[in-house]
Amino acid sequence: MANDQLENLKDLIDEIEEYLEDDNFADVSQQLNVLKPAQITRILERLSDRHRAFVYLLLDKDLALRVFEGLSPVLQSDLVNALQDHDTAELFLGLAPDDRVWLLDELPATVASKLLQGLDVDERAQTSALLGYPEESIGRRMSPQFITLREDNTAADALARVQSRLRSAETVYYLPVIDSGRRVLGAVTLRELMGADKTQRVEDLMGPVRTAEVTEDAEAVARRTARRGTFALSVVDHEERLVGIFTLDDAVRILEHEDSEDVSRQGGVEPLRRPYLSTPVSRLVRSRITWLLVLAVGATLTVQVLSVFEATLEQVTVLALFVPLLIGTGGNTGNQAATTVTRALALHDIEPRDIVRVLTRELRTGFMLGLLLGSLGFVITALIYEFEVGLVIGLTLLAVCAVAAAVGGVMPLLARAIKVDPAVFSNPFISTFVDATGLIIYFMIAKAILQI
Repeated sequence: MANDQLENLKDLIDEIEEYLEDDNFADVSQQLNVLKPAQITRILERLSDRHRAFVYLLLDKDLALRVFEGLSPVLQSDLVNALQDHDTAELFLGLAPDDRVWLLDELPATVASKLLQGLDVDERAQTSALLGYPEESIGRRMSPQFITLREDNTAADALARVQSRLRSAETVYYLPVIDSGRRVLGAVTLRELMGADKTQRVEDLMGPVRTAEVTEDAEAVARRTARRGTFALSVVDHEERLVGIFTLDDAVRILEHEDSEDVSRQGGVEPLRRPYLSTPVSRLVRSRITWLLVLAVGATLTVQVLSVFEATLEQVTVLALFVPLLIGTGGNTGNQAATTVTRALALHDIEPRDIVRVLTRELRTGFMLGLLLGSLGFVITALIYEFEVGLVIGLTLLAVCAVAAAVGGVMPLLARAIKVDPAVFSNPFISTFVDATGLIIYFMIAKAILQI
């Protein structure tokens, strides 16, 4: 079913591009305006910048805003730059303040300033307030549009208040309860209000409230929200006064963004932050070239190690046959450990202070993996070549796996300790490091056993 939908989408995109090439805009409009916003979003993600702007202008006004909200901030930025000033200002005004901040982070400063000036006083104040918080903080991602209640409100009064502010609030399903100093006392849900007696007071309905401080890291708060499965939480300042709310859908958006960055950097590329098919080839090259240059320089270390042990290889040429096997196994073992530990860090299962425990566990894990692989390598190599050569391979696999697992497990923790993204210590970088150390171990063991 999913494959059929994908094929239909591809056919539709091909058809739209043909209409655009023929300047047949009426048929494009007819095709698009009967689709769901999510379907149109996927189509826009696959079009070129020029065609994307044309197609967007052909959408009905209400549909266009819903589609714009579904685009990634980078594609929103591209679209803003491609549209006329009037269309851009209208789109910007239609966004919620926290969504505007996502977009402003992707725009040049001059364009961002111009858009802010086009807002009315209240909207500009709300958006500017969010922009004033640190870049990675939850304050920059919270919504300042929420409905508050007082503990002495009746259920009827509370529902009337919700009804009067339906259009201006981010959500009406989570309602913080505050005192006269805007300090959060609790929270009540719309379900609880609707199910209560009209004369029942809010203080009898409200439950304990979960809060986050406005300067906390956005990713950490997002993971906490997703892990608890709460619909929303209250964001407070250092004096515990309510300044915003943070909803589950915003948490999912942040986690998708952060996980995408981590996966990219672990693979040795910079994150694209936009759909693949809408990314220019020049951008793809820039995202990869830096890491390739770094890794190429790092690989020279492996070449240096081989040159140092050149005489050893000349005496026992069979050793050269196993170099790819050994460095490949070491690299893969290190990558597995790094990926596991990086994920555990993201989920707050471990912290940098657990480095000794992680090192011990990864050494044991690597030793057991090396024992299994080394035993297999020893038996096969000893049968095909000689007993001594088999012993060299077996012991090297044992040592390399233990060292690689330890290095791969510790590096992300060291990165977090020095305030660097653990994903920056990407798997290719670990592979390069382990390749060199693995070769040194290999040739040292070979010289000791083979007496060369």
